[in-house]
Amino acid sequence: MRILAIETSTMMGSVAIMDERGLIAEYRLNIKATHSERLMRIIDEVLRGSGIELKDLDGYAVSIGPGSFTGLRIGLSTVKGLAFTTNKPITAIPTLDALACNIPFSQYMVCPMLDARKKEVYTALFRFTDNGVVSKLIDDCVTSPESFLKEIKEPTVFLGEGANIYRELIKERLGYLAHFAPLSKQLPSAANVAELGLKALISGKVEDPAILIPRYIRKSEAEIKKS
Repeated sequence: MRILAIETSTMMGSVAIMDERGLIAEYRLNIKATHSERLMRIIDEVLRGSGIELKDLDGYAVSIGPGSFTGLRIGLSTVKGLAFTTNKPITAIPTLDALACNIPFSQYMVCPMLDARKKEVYTALFRFTDNGVVSKLIDDCVTSPESFLKEIKEPTVFLGEGANIYRELIKERLGYLAHFAPLSKQLPSAANVAELGLKALISGKVEDPAILIPRYIRKSEAEIKKS
């Protein structure tokens, strides 16, 4: 099975193609440009560079959130369009799950953090077993970093833009318990979305495009004002 994956939860936009043998291609770009300006161009470059056509794909995976409201909408609408055009299945991967997989086989707990603005982060807490299986200890949430750090009582690896923004606070509150992933492992990756998506599609986990929506966790400003 060969799939194309899209990750647009942060400013880092990425597209990857993977099959059971491994990663075929990945394009990542972390610049101040909207995903709507570059996403289709990146998809085209990844397909052309790998010599693969849309008809050769067996399905799609998309990072479903939490993250940037606009980025998630663009990523999901693009995947829906491709799936409709090719009549191929979609699977949705939680953003924080994929980000945590940047640090597999960690002996410490893993805490991905994305900037949620308003002095809050999107975060969760994970643990990897010796054979690489990951379990979620605390489910995805939006909270102040101060509140979430009270839940951590043992060595933990932090990663993500939120962890960078609140790095000094994390070090101040946790001291020697706080560890930080290398720069190359800090940002979301479509390759991780592809790997998790490939497993999901093989196991038959398919989403209905008609009802699939981003996993925002927090209400948008428009929804807050409306309520």
